[in-house]
Amino acid sequence: MAETLLAQILDAVRSHAPRGVVVFDLDSTLFDNRPRQARIFREFGAAYGVPELLAASAQHWRGWDLRVPLGKLGLDEARIADIYPTLRQFWWDRFFTSEYCRDDEPVPGAAEFVRQIAHAGAQVIYLTGRHEGMRAGTLDTLARHGFPVPPGNGAGVHLLMKPTLEESDDTFKADAHATVRVLGPVIAAFDNEPTHANDLQKSFPEAIVVHLDTDHSGRQVAVAHGIPSIPDFRRGAD
Repeated sequence: MAETLLAQILDAVRSHAPRGVVVFDLDSTLFDNRPRQARIFREFGAAYGVPELLAASAQHWRGWDLRVPLGKLGLDEARIADIYPTLRQFWWDRFFTSEYCRDDEPVPGAAEFVRQIAHAGAQVIYLTGRHEGMRAGTLDTLARHGFPVPPGNGAGVHLLMKPTLEESDDTFKADAHATVRVLGPVIAAFDNEPTHANDLQKSFPEAIVVHLDTDHSGRQVAVAHGIPSIPDFRRGAD
């Protein structure tokens, strides 16, 4: 299914060139941020004498509850309860920064697909819940992994970020749809968060909205009917 869907989107982009727009979320859509999570755990383990955390790797994560990887790393419930408040603050101080987002790795096939989208004539819009304080690290990571980046790739690549960390992702993304709309017809949009994918479908009913079945906030929101899910951007992925 994924191969047919991605090919269909590329064909639609070519037919609308050079005005078509394709929207991509970043975290858990184009980028796997679990390496960032694991680095923070390892650093916490070294700083606070929790040796089990030195073995943290991306494979210990699924979702956003920090207690889950702690359990997978061998800590019992009592130790998790003891260190969790300190770990949570340590994580919070680092996760939403330019320095740490440089550890992110592309979701398989993502960089190649976004390049194909740009080469086919679409405007690429990265619409992310990351805040402006992460812009430098985000641009560095995009460029290092071969994604089209602004401004070096011309006016056809845009990075839309929250003004501040405190602003709601939901509100920012929904409001940003107006900015996206004036750039041209939205051909396709990709997001891992069901709430955001559903909002994209409402705002751009003519677009092909795709859900990335990676991880999400854990809110009990179903992906709306008609929105297909794919695990990554590899051609042939099911």
